[in-house]
Amino acid sequence: MLGSAAGEEGRDTPYGRGGGGQTVRDQRTEEDRRADARDDVAAGLTSGQAADRLERYGPNVIEEQERSVVLEFLSHFWGPIPWMIEAALALTAATGRWADFAIILALLLLNGLVGFWEEHQAQNAIAALKERLAKVARVERDGVWTEVAASELVPGDLVRIGRGEVVPADGTVVQGDGEADESALTGESLPVAKNPGDDMYSGSAVSRGGPVVRVLATGAETEFGRTAQLTGRAAPVSHFQRAVIDIGKYLSMLALGLVVVIIVLSLLRGSGVARTLEFALVVVIASIPVALPAVLSVTMAVGARYLAKREAVVSHLPAVEEMAGVDVLCADKTGTITRNQLAVADVVVLREGTDQGQVLLQAALTAEPGGGDPIDEAILQASGDRSAEWRVTAFTPFDSARKFALAQVHGPGAEHAVAKGAVQAVLGLAQADAAVAERVEEVTRGFASRGFRAMAVACADDVGWHVTGVLGLQDPPRDDSRATLEEAERLGVQVRMVTGDRVEIAREICSRVGLGTNVLEAGRIERLQGADLAHEVAEADGFAEVVPEDKYRIVQALQEHGHIVGMTGDGVNDAPALHRADAGIAVCGATDAARAASDIVFLAPGLSTIIEAVHRSREVFRRMKNYAIYRITETIRVVLFVTATIVVFAFFPVTPIQVVLLAILNDAAILSIAYDRVRPSSKPERWDLTEVMSIAAVLGLFGLVSTFVLVWVTHLPLALADDEVRTLIYLKLSVSGHLTVFLARTRGPFWSYRPSWILLTAVVGTQVLATAIALTGFLMHPISWNLVGLAWGWALIEFLLLDPVKLLTYRVLERHGRAASVVT
Repeated sequence: MLGSAAGEEGRDTPYGRGGGGQTVRDQRTEEDRRADARDDVAAGLTSGQAADRLERYGPNVIEEQERSVVLEFLSHFWGPIPWMIEAALALTAATGRWADFAIILALLLLNGLVGFWEEHQAQNAIAALKERLAKVARVERDGVWTEVAASELVPGDLVRIGRGEVVPADGTVVQGDGEADESALTGESLPVAKNPGDDMYSGSAVSRGGPVVRVLATGAETEFGRTAQLTGRAAPVSHFQRAVIDIGKYLSMLALGLVVVIIVLSLLRGSGVARTLEFALVVVIASIPVALPAVLSVTMAVGARYLAKREAVVSHLPAVEEMAGVDVLCADKTGTITRNQLAVADVVVLREGTDQGQVLLQAALTAEPGGGDPIDEAILQASGDRSAEWRVTAFTPFDSARKFALAQVHGPGAEHAVAKGAVQAVLGLAQADAAVAERVEEVTRGFASRGFRAMAVACADDVGWHVTGVLGLQDPPRDDSRATLEEAERLGVQVRMVTGDRVEIAREICSRVGLGTNVLEAGRIERLQGADLAHEVAEADGFAEVVPEDKYRIVQALQEHGHIVGMTGDGVNDAPALHRADAGIAVCGATDAARAASDIVFLAPGLSTIIEAVHRSREVFRRMKNYAIYRITETIRVVLFVTATIVVFAFFPVTPIQVVLLAILNDAAILSIAYDRVRPSSKPERWDLTEVMSIAAVLGLFGLVSTFVLVWVTHLPLALADDEVRTLIYLKLSVSGHLTVFLARTRGPFWSYRPSWILLTAVVGTQVLATAIALTGFLMHPISWNLVGLAWGWALIEFLLLDPVKLLTYRVLERHGRAASVVT
């Protein structure tokens, strides 16, 4: 198989720090190392030694921390918003309002269940990782080869791994050779040559040969085990979750302060305990944004369904919002920026009288059509149909000892044999003179500087063997990569390429797709710490020769530098970084472990679908932000109005059931905001609560003054009965509340961007229902058509006056750099 030729000559092992030499961490003690060194290199352990080491090193398993499901579920009822809902539950129970109690309890349980459902990503990722591990191993004990459970392997054991078997632990090859398929670990498609002294990694699979491996590390000490441990670490709290918590804290403090005011005032006025509790209940219910988490989750779910139609499956809902804020995207090179398919990038002709087509023809004659070797497939693709007139009479496939493939051929040319393979091996076959060898070395160095994998081609005629040329192979960039990266830059997303390949390959690909060539080597990442690491990582255009810990540290350093980070990956080694990233993205063809650790799984290859997801996620974020402004506005308006009316007039402007009706009817209709038409931001979005709170406070306070004046009008000039006033105020709050949506959804005048028909229909339908409730007196005192007209007219005038106030507020915020720009 020619994959080995390319791998040995032009490619480092992505999972380690290079293809040769030991990089597996040796878990053995110094005493055990000396004991193993005294024995024959090909000798295994005795049963006594194995039992002793099993006791000292522990079993070869990935330990998983068990969490109580009950405690995990209960944790979602602890926090600012749950506390407010629980306080309302206690007050409704104390005042005997059991219908209100049931409704509020249902909302509390809904919010808890939504949060609980989102908590199992790390456990799923570790389960997928463990599925990849070997179950049994063939080990030498007491001089006899026998099968044991892979969990019983210990450092120092000698194991034989056959073709197609999974490597059970980290170690180094001591006998035999072969190739290992590390694609599940690294995402790199080419097999890696394994000779005595080379490393083998737990979770990889032997694709050729049957090497004997000395085990050096087991369980959590293997590269695989450390990957699982990194994946199991808690991911940072999402910006969405932090925003909900901050909003909850703000509203909790507001409610607490107002309840204290009401209780003190009630005590001073000599009000009874029951009446005081009733006052407090109305304020608490009015202050709770009970549907805030649920509505935001539904908005994200609708966005996730939209992304699914574009071959992006969302497994962790907050990732939809996180994608909107991603300003740095760490993109895996292979399969994302490149095609994940080798191609002949250059052909250098070395023999006079030979052209590039002949060199490709000679290389193609040693290829196995349909054999599945990626290098053979690339050469056959480049050579076209030139080999139709030739017949292969004998074929010797690539061998890791010989390092070239050879074919005896018959055709119209003078050649009767052709060969291709590793440069030094082909030079030796052709017995090339010093001048040819020097020229080949010069070409090979030039290829290496461009990130190409060199392969020599030779032919034999009646005179002898001749080196005819050198092929440069590369996994080329995808056709759409450059244009997609330019679009990403327009959207304010900086793309950083991450690869296990050499620095030269990374720089070549970066330059071809328009990224910078400041590529940071993994060795430098390993040496840096703290602020130095964060600075270097933030300044880099890409990262090369990385291993799992490097990827994890890159993401962590970027986050500590203030970035919201997206990370793409496809292999097991990507799982920790995917889990750590704000938006972990499993690309097309990713392993189960990578998919389980990620937030979004893409089914289509390339970057273009990811950038499309960023754009759509910003639309989702804008809808969420619009809802948050509306919800906070209404909470401020209603809770301050209720408190002010109780303080000034000692009067209930609305009953508890009316407040519950306001919350249910209005928020049920506002779910349709998930389908609203919006203008997404042209830059990464973040939860700027200063902007959100400022707009909400201005709108809410203006609404408070307007509604308070209406209460005064109904009490004094109109002298309406208290029950009529409550129903009138209920209808006015309902209508003006929904009109607030049309103020919150645009930064310009309310007519500057029309709403979706779904939102418009939902709002109109709900207000028709609210008007019917007021007219018929369902759960409240009925009012006349005249009073209905007054409520609607007052709300419409308030709406028209509020719009210019909103525009003025945004201008002030823009002057201070607080308001985000949008795509026009």
